[in-house]
Amino acid sequence: MNQDMKTRQRSYSMNTGDHAAYIYIYTHNGGRNRYLISLKHAPAVDPELEKKTAMEVDGGKKKMLATLVGCNYAGTEYELQGCINDVHAMRAVLLDRFGFAPANVTVLTDDHDDSGGGTIPTGAGVRRALSDMVARAAPGDVLFFHFSGHGTLVPPVVTGSGHGDRDDEAIVPCDFNLITDVDFRELVDRLPRGATFTMVSDSCHSGGLIDQEKEQIGPTTAAADSYLHGGARAARFLPYAAVLGHLSGASGVGASASHHVADHLVALFGADASAKFRFHRHHGNSSGAAARTDDDDAGILLSGCQTDETSADVAAAGGGSACGAFSAALQAVLAAHPAPMSNREVVLRAREVLGEQGFQQHPCLYCSDANADAPFLGQHESMAKSN
Repeated sequence: MNQDMKTRQRSYSMNTGDHAAYIYIYTHNGGRNRYLISLKHAPAVDPELEKKTAMEVDGGKKKMLATLVGCNYAGTEYELQGCINDVHAMRAVLLDRFGFAPANVTVLTDDHDDSGGGTIPTGAGVRRALSDMVARAAPGDVLFFHFSGHGTLVPPVVTGSGHGDRDDEAIVPCDFNLITDVDFRELVDRLPRGATFTMVSDSCHSGGLIDQEKEQIGPTTAAADSYLHGGARAARFLPYAAVLGHLSGASGVGASASHHVADHLVALFGADASAKFRFHRHHGNSSGAAARTDDDDAGILLSGCQTDETSADVAAAGGGSACGAFSAALQAVLAAHPAPMSNREVVLRAREVLGEQGFQQHPCLYCSDANADAPFLGQHESMAKSN
């Protein structure tokens, strides 16, 4: 961050009224910009539209499908504050700006008793929702996955596997049944040609969460000081040792018997555990889909930070709402720029917002060259004018 940027640092807050939530960005000279980023509750939708089936809503046209996951881990020592708020805010953006039908947006949060409804974001539940979404996809469809919660890094199960012996990125569902970069790669490879899978992950170590995806915007030359200071911020990060300790206590295998999460995940979740851990596989296309070139790769990842960084969970302050720093920045960027923006522009502008607010995390973009300059979520000028 250069000196000029430092002198223009801004602070921000979120305030929630009866009907809407806003992000306020305060400038160095005392000014204030206000952006509407979400409705306090789900936006008002025609009840008849809510009742329609996905087929009726789609009407044979291009489908816009979304799965939104927020994990606050309430009651645990790893509790976060803003993840569920992120999801509800993003749902409002999808419906209001991008024209997603309510019937095509699946929301999984861990703030209620599931009672068999399948709406709790366990590892199996998230995988099932994503698999169902991919199974519904046809050429030209737009798929979107948003995750707010903890992320972690997992060391190789075995070394010398041709994966560079590097740690793998993973998201942490509410039951700690990890979903890895390999799982997301296999999902993307199952898509029909012409469909896209855009993933926003507001979690730590989220850079590279789609395995083998090409980096478009990545690590900066600035030293990464990813642990944020101040009581109002917490990192959305679970150290590997904490994940291992939690799982070993539940699996009955015992940490002394196995020092890798793979054995504990398989013991706890069986077939619902990641294939990476069940087969000790580090990468590869086991989906049966034909291998793709970089040009037709369907995956688009917007990560909240670099692989070696953490993402901030910002607690409520001054009457505002808790949120993820990246989620709030992304929504503020979209609110401030109603015209279509490319995936590249969205990430660069989110980086700018976070930098000006003093956050030491750097959102990244991983996708093909063509998708880097394609409009975010396929929005075109006609869509922008109709909203």
